[in-house]
Amino acid sequence: MEEVVRTIQSRIEFTRIFQEIGIEKPVWILLKTILPDSSAPIPVTCDSMIQRVSLLVDPLVKTVFSTLLDNSIRHGKHVTEIRVSAHESGNNLIILWEDNGVGIPDDEKELIFNRGYGKNTGFGLFLVREILSLTGISIHETGIPGSGVRFEILIPKGSFRFDLS
Repeated sequence: MEEVVRTIQSRIEFTRIFQEIGIEKPVWILLKTILPDSSAPIPVTCDSMIQRVSLLVDPLVKTVFSTLLDNSIRHGKHVTEIRVSAHESGNNLIILWEDNGVGIPDDEKELIFNRGYGKNTGFGLFLVREILSLTGISIHETGIPGSGVRFEILIPKGSFRFDLS
């Protein structure tokens, strides 16, 4: 009975979030303000570039990073650390979300972004990709199975900037 209630609640939450995708115009958001903070149940370390990066994104982007955190904790089995970093690659910016958990099997790396696929609700990473795609941002999992996840978030030129503060 409890499982049915959780399933219904997660579908209601999915519907609520999905209805809000793309309603508001993209806004500039300082990346460090939408990443998990010291209240995360495991350490999340960020490189120094994260402190200066702003992204032009859908306001729902906070859901992206809270979902990545939830997935690392829920599915990583023995995650004790998450690392978030950023670096420029050509005209783009790549944000890396890495943990030290069990990782994703090679044959599931794209499937995890399909609606309904997964071990929980099957909506989390589907929503992540949808929210990011609204502003031309892509996400892929490129980790080595057994060594943790490695999500690469590709931010195109014009959708990121470096703030001086």
